[in-house]
Amino acid sequence: MPDPLPIVVLASRNVKKSGEIRDLLAPYHIDLKSVAEFENVPDVIEDGDTFAANAAKKATQTARHLGMWAIGEDSGLRVDALKGAPGVYSARYSGEGATDDSNNLKLMAELNGVPTNKRGAGYVCHVAVSDPEGNVRLSVEATCRGRITTEARGTNGFGYDPYFEIPEYHRTFGELSPLVKQQLSHRARAFERLIPQLVAVLSRATG
Repeated sequence: MPDPLPIVVLASRNVKKSGEIRDLLAPYHIDLKSVAEFENVPDVIEDGDTFAANAAKKATQTARHLGMWAIGEDSGLRVDALKGAPGVYSARYSGEGATDDSNNLKLMAELNGVPTNKRGAGYVCHVAVSDPEGNVRLSVEATCRGRITTEARGTNGFGYDPYFEIPEYHRTFGELSPLVKQQLSHRARAFERLIPQLVAVLSRATG
């Protein structure tokens, strides 16, 4: 039998995000832990001006602190009518102490009166993988296009999911099952590109 692959730590305390990524990696026998499962790991200040910069910072700082392989993932929503906002500020769009509800309320206010054909948007996901020494070894980005609805639909997912509609399906991410979202989402697409490379680099690390 081949040696087991090294444990990989996800530099996120978001339980739902960790669950989504764990499900994506499970078929490849990659054991993913959330950084929340370790004590005294400092939070990473996400002050980069791109998704790539934030993902790399999360991966490298977490990897160096724990001496383990780490994944940094940064994702967000770019809305065409808002010139790409909220972008890298998606998680804190409504300010300090932002929640999914307060962010969505702000988004609805900003898009008030904008017609359906002008409500195009894209979810973006950037993933960086760092080795235990803090070197970025892999970096991928993917997007998923859709549009922003005028009201929340569905209770699945998190963040802006109940307002992000995939027009071909006439469903929001909040309405689609997790299984379907695993095929369509920006995160799924990024990990689809990442996983073959991740398996290869982790396999070499055990050799």
